[in-house]
Amino acid sequence: MSATTVVTVSWRRQARDPYFIAGISIYLAFLLIAVFADQIAPNAPKDILFLDNGSLANALPPSAQFPLGTTTSGCDIFSQLVHGSQSALIVGISAAFVVVSVGTLVGLLAGYFGGFVDAALMRIADIALGIPLLPFVIVLAAFLGPTTWNVVLAMSLLLWPNSARIIRAQVLSLRERAYIEAARTAGSGHFRILFHHIAPNILPLALLFGSIAIGWAILTEASVSFLGFADPDTTTWGFMLQDAYVSQALSRGLYNWFVPPGICIVLMVSAGFFISRSYEQFLFPRLRD
Repeated sequence: MSATTVVTVSWRRQARDPYFIAGISIYLAFLLIAVFADQIAPNAPKDILFLDNGSLANALPPSAQFPLGTTTSGCDIFSQLVHGSQSALIVGISAAFVVVSVGTLVGLLAGYFGGFVDAALMRIADIALGIPLLPFVIVLAAFLGPTTWNVVLAMSLLLWPNSARIIRAQVLSLRERAYIEAARTAGSGHFRILFHHIAPNILPLALLFGSIAIGWAILTEASVSFLGFADPDTTTWGFMLQDAYVSQALSRGLYNWFVPPGICIVLMVSAGFFISRSYEQFLFPRLRD
């Protein structure tokens, strides 16, 4: 069964699952917001705004002009929230793609070839699993610079072992199947067997970890931004929370400042959970009981 066929069959089955529909709907909503952010947001995210009388638009409550109010420095919160979706999706999708690609490749190679290849790759995975994620991201961002892509790089270096180990276990089972033995008997090479016969069968499992990795990446980026180690020129939901924290928004009762980005982070992480839950039921039907 080809990879395209596997994806098609998986999509048709998942399209009827309420968890999958909920997760995809959330992702699509934020994707549309990110794509049309410049048209949706009335102001640039870091523009300092002034009222008609020339005074600073300082900590204004929600209104028709400013749907979510303004920050203490006079920035439009709604515009920051809309543009923050762009950063969240860039970080989430980029990190998830690298994590799933590396994890799948390592799992395939380790599970199929075994021996020294398996031992070497799994020891590297053990080392990566032993390094705490958030401190590593902070240290790497401090040394290489607080840019979005350095944060993505740090997450990519540490998040792949979980998917690699699970996929390896699946490949260990698949390589002993009768159709794999038949392919070997027919003269198929190792890499043809690996990528043509085995890889399509672990693709749904890779997609499961991809949906989880998006949530992890967004949550990690928000944490790094909140601690002040992200790109200062990029508006993110974590940056909004950090700005609100420094400005003592909670003690001032400015809930319109920090609650919306918090809700957006929760929604994005929940979307990954919904999709992963749906794929778990697809991969392991006994979970439906």
